[in-house]
Amino acid sequence: MSLTNTATTAAKAATRVRIPATRTEKGLLSCGVIAGPFYVVISLAQAGAREGFDLTRHAWSLLANGSLSWIQMTNLIATGLLVIAGADGLRRVLAQGRGRSWAHRLLSVYGLSMVGAGVFRADPAQGFPPGTPEEGTSTSWHSMLHFVSAGIGFIGLVAACFVLARRFVDADRRGWAMSSRTTAVVFLVALLALAASGGRVWANLTFTAAILLAWAWLSLISIHFYGAATRPSAA
Repeated sequence: MSLTNTATTAAKAATRVRIPATRTEKGLLSCGVIAGPFYVVISLAQAGAREGFDLTRHAWSLLANGSLSWIQMTNLIATGLLVIAGADGLRRVLAQGRGRSWAHRLLSVYGLSMVGAGVFRADPAQGFPPGTPEEGTSTSWHSMLHFVSAGIGFIGLVAACFVLARRFVDADRRGWAMSSRTTAVVFLVALLALAASGGRVWANLTFTAAILLAWAWLSLISIHFYGAATRPSAA
């Protein structure tokens, strides 16, 4: 066997060898599983109940305005904390190997960005809440911090997808690698389209679909590592 093949085999083995997870580690990974469904269900429930909110036009962050603003602000903060907990669980169960530290760090950045987006709410816009002008509203300091925080978090999420994709390649899990890369590319393209379109309906719906894809990816990744961690290996 050549030196290159030996090194490759060793790298693959390093991504697999792992002692069974503790109850704490599995509990943390469970946070990563439920983070997305928690955020989506609460956001959609509000979208259906809040007067004047239009899912085809309005970003979910606008729900953090009006008399019930505290619900979406709490939703963002709680979801961010769940993501951070899930990222810590991932760090604990991953064996040594490529991306072990960076996957945790980048997902933690995404979680922290959601906390920041909840603390610094976006300004009313596009006629929501009712009475808000459709155009020409000014941008407050907290709205600027909201979008900066969200932007940093989205970059962290995309990078985490690519980092885990590379790790899955090393572990010979091609399907997981492909799904991780696809999620990253779709999310990034949708984000750029939203920024370039000026909030057009098609771009908003495309980004909403990308958000749902990203949350599904995070839940499935957490489920995968939860299952792997209960056995004596974790990719």
